[in-house]
Amino acid sequence: MTDRIVQTAQELANACADTMWREDNATRHLGMVMERVAPGLAVISMVIKPEMTNGHGTCHGGYIFMLADSAFAFACNTYNERTVGQHCSVTYIAPAFVGDRLTASAREVSRRGRGGIYDINVTNQNGDHIAEFRGHSRTVKGTLLPEKA
Repeated sequence: MTDRIVQTAQELANACADTMWREDNATRHLGMVMERVAPGLAVISMVIKPEMTNGHGTCHGGYIFMLADSAFAFACNTYNERTVGQHCSVTYIAPAFVGDRLTASAREVSRRGRGGIYDINVTNQNGDHIAEFRGHSRTVKGTLLPEKA
């Protein structure tokens, strides 16, 4: 990030995502790709590798959860307020397989005070519905970007 002042909500969302991405070792380590970010929105994708499968030969639910959780994190941190997950739930709808490209699309449903609700839809490369995730966020102390004097 340069020293210039962020002027629009989209620029702020981009700057916050860039800052988080540099520090998010888990998301980067799994080969996730940031497809899009906007205020209250994030889209992240990931290709399922053989080491991500379970004893049934399908993608382990923990990897699907992590993809959705990463999209949730980026969506709720687009306002330069440090925000963490407070509660979440996931419903698995269909299996994913090696080679599938999963995409998690997170969107803000509600944001009031220190709390927010986000819905994350996970689909495969064919648009098949793989999972639904709902995350409740909580804003904590601090910002992602340095505060200007």
